[in-house]
Amino acid sequence: MAMIGQSIVFKGELAGDEDLEIDGRVEGNVNLKNHQLTVGPNGNLTAEVCAKSIVVIGQVKGNLVATERIEIQATGVVEGDVKAPRLNVQEGAVLNGTIDMSSGTVSEARQPAPAASAPSEARKSA
Repeated sequence: MAMIGQSIVFKGELAGDEDLEIDGRVEGNVNLKNHQLTVGPNGNLTAEVCAKSIVVIGQVKGNLVATERIEIQATGVVEGDVKAPRLNVQEGAVLNGTIDMSSGTVSEARQPAPAASAPSEARKSA
């Protein structure tokens, strides 16, 4: 596991092919599509994050997208939208943003169900 220490400040695009723990300050984009990102207790991100799984113990300002899961621990603060099939928000954590746990695409979610018109037709003929 790689680590960005408490005294490190990073600005820009951060990508990698291993798990990462951030205990410093990061501004920009973080992309770890096949790995876990942990925002440590001293971690402070102002970033758009995409990872396999995300654990927030510190603070994040920006959107989080995970292909497997997002966990916001009791001391975690997230100011942004989260999208993941599984979400764990512990008591005491702060999450200000929208939550998307859908498994389908956006266009599938917006299409009406085919059975929705059947009951209204039945009422007209009765």
